[in-house]
Amino acid sequence: MTQNNNSWRKTYFTLLAGQAISFISSGILQMAIIFYLVAKTNSAIILTAATLIGFLPQACLGPFAGAFVDRHSRKSVMIGADLIIAAAGGILALVAFYMELPVWSIMVVLLIRSAGTAFHSPAFSAATPMIVPKEELTKCAGYTSTMQAVSAIISPAAAAFLYAVWPLNAIILLDIVGAILACVTVAISSIPTPELCPETKRQQFLQDMKEGYVVLKQNRGLFALLWIGVIYMFFYMPISTLFPLICMSYFKGTPAHASAAEIAFAVGMLLGGVILSIWGGFKKRRYTIGLSVLLMGVSNMLSGLLPPDAFLVFVVCCTVMGISAPFYGVQNAIFQETVKPEYLGRVFSLLTSAASLAMPFGLVISGPLAERLGVEKWFVICGIGIIIVALAVFLLPGLREIDNTQ
Repeated sequence: MTQNNNSWRKTYFTLLAGQAISFISSGILQMAIIFYLVAKTNSAIILTAATLIGFLPQACLGPFAGAFVDRHSRKSVMIGADLIIAAAGGILALVAFYMELPVWSIMVVLLIRSAGTAFHSPAFSAATPMIVPKEELTKCAGYTSTMQAVSAIISPAAAAFLYAVWPLNAIILLDIVGAILACVTVAISSIPTPELCPETKRQQFLQDMKEGYVVLKQNRGLFALLWIGVIYMFFYMPISTLFPLICMSYFKGTPAHASAAEIAFAVGMLLGGVILSIWGGFKKRRYTIGLSVLLMGVSNMLSGLLPPDAFLVFVVCCTVMGISAPFYGVQNAIFQETVKPEYLGRVFSLLTSAASLAMPFGLVISGPLAERLGVEKWFVICGIGIIIVALAVFLLPGLREIDNTQ
């Protein structure tokens, strides 16, 4: 059902351009909100709450969103989700014209934005294989990672500049413009919608969600990838949250040092995305995923073993972590190639929900342990955990099946 060779590139890159604009404007707003909350509250609890609010709706709504995506036009879902996100930001910007924004109002908008993302992400992932030929999906995963890396490089610097010269409501309006432009690119693109299978038409949402799980469970390789992803995110997400802490406490740095580590990671992501886009990864995709996870684990473990005066080496480790990240995205291409189009929305929302639920569990455990043991020791522990996950990718018999479906 993908488009012919003469049109799919135009459609895909039009969509990707719109997503890039939206990613950058959303990244700028996200950083600006962090700056605002720090200036207003100087509370780590508030920042942690904001982080959890940004993930929990995606985890809780994900299965419902996937069933919804599979019942409706992917184009309509993407446009609707972006418009809801833009409307919530518009209300917040309007309030900001008349009063100082209370923290609770920002939390509500973060909640709505996360809920919108819960619908938008599986819709975009499910729409991609309807546009892109099967043999090009892995390279397109590299293009998407490159776009996200560029956004991660641009957004923090742009947010710091704009926050100094603009009020927060103006930055919110910028994000609204980005969302509207993304909607326009979706609206002008031709995105096929698969026919619903008869059983999907007559079943209810709860049954639809169960089917997404059953579809994965029927394929040992995909089911193993689901749980590999959950365990990986359990170790990885808290580590990414602790980057500023290891920079400023263990390496005795400043906020500038923390920013340098984040930028190094983003530059690495850009390099990794470019490499994946050109190379396409190993023919056996589990090797690409396993190498990605292994590099991430080794880099994290080495980061925790470094002496406090080796910050520059830590920056190199951050760059390697970033380079490894896009190669893990090959798993999306595997799901897109293997799962029937009418089930993709449910499957991708299930993946998103599982990863999002792993993140708060990891945070709850890692916070006290990092405090008690030292953040650098927690990097070592998580690095070892991620290395074990990588070994599972290479050695689990079920994962060999994902290379037998090509």
